[in-house]
Amino acid sequence: MPTICRSPSGSNKHWPDHSILAQNNPRVSLSGSPPPPSHSKKAMSPVPTALITAGSAGLGAATAKLFARNGYNVVINYAGDTDRAGAVVRELESLSPLPADQQRFGAVKADLANKLETPGLVRRAVEVLGGDRLDVVFSNGGWTRLRNIADLDENVDEDDWDRCFNMNVKSHLFLMHAARPYLDEAEGAFITTASLAGVKVSGSSLAYAVTKAAQIHLVKGLAIAAGPKVRVNSVSPGLMLTDWGLQFPEEKQQAARDRTPLKRLATVEDVADQVLCFARSRSVTGANAVIDGGLSI
Repeated sequence: MPTICRSPSGSNKHWPDHSILAQNNPRVSLSGSPPPPSHSKKAMSPVPTALITAGSAGLGAATAKLFARNGYNVVINYAGDTDRAGAVVRELESLSPLPADQQRFGAVKADLANKLETPGLVRRAVEVLGGDRLDVVFSNGGWTRLRNIADLDENVDEDDWDRCFNMNVKSHLFLMHAARPYLDEAEGAFITTASLAGVKVSGSSLAYAVTKAAQIHLVKGLAIAAGPKVRVNSVSPGLMLTDWGLQFPEEKQQAARDRTPLKRLATVEDVADQVLCFARSRSVTGANAVIDGGLSI
């Protein structure tokens, strides 16, 4: 399970599997919540750090680029494509206004569906950049399978329901639990990607719509549990023209545009802007921002 980082000289470095890190570093935990950050060796970096899951493409990559342009150190999480993740890291370096005098960007491979990998993901995300600071977690992972939402017979597959609930609800809970010691220290923000399907019954499947609604309610509960130091919010895009959105035929995309008051579909950049807004806001928590061109009005 490699970790990609970029040295100040620009060469790729690969970090070992987090199980090996755990053997050699007692501060790395593979189960439960990671130990709280320690500042015994050096002061916290003045540069804020963001962890963005599912960050090698689509909304995750767009958000990583926006944060890099706005002066954040960024670690992206990815599931399998190491080359694509490395390409995003190189692009982040080119976008950053910060001096290239230290490690500022990296990528960590981890399976968000596996609870046991989550603490190691958080710990390694912090270690990649050589510090103890984590200000923002954008929990962007999710799962669905395309079904006809109006056909009950198509929506009773138990595996669909289990996988949707695991990724669309539980993975966000476990990531927040693992990241909380660092977010408490930074008085930071935890932001999830929900969906218009969680606000209005729609989307790729009934399991997806129901679990996205549960995710939005989870965010409200986490906002209460994580206060007063950590803000927890969600963004709910409508159809976006990511790799997933482009699976829909052009006539369906156009029909979706025509139903919106703004006659447009949200771009990944539109949604990333809202993520950054939540990261910066000091007085918003438990909110769900619907970004759908007004379709849900």
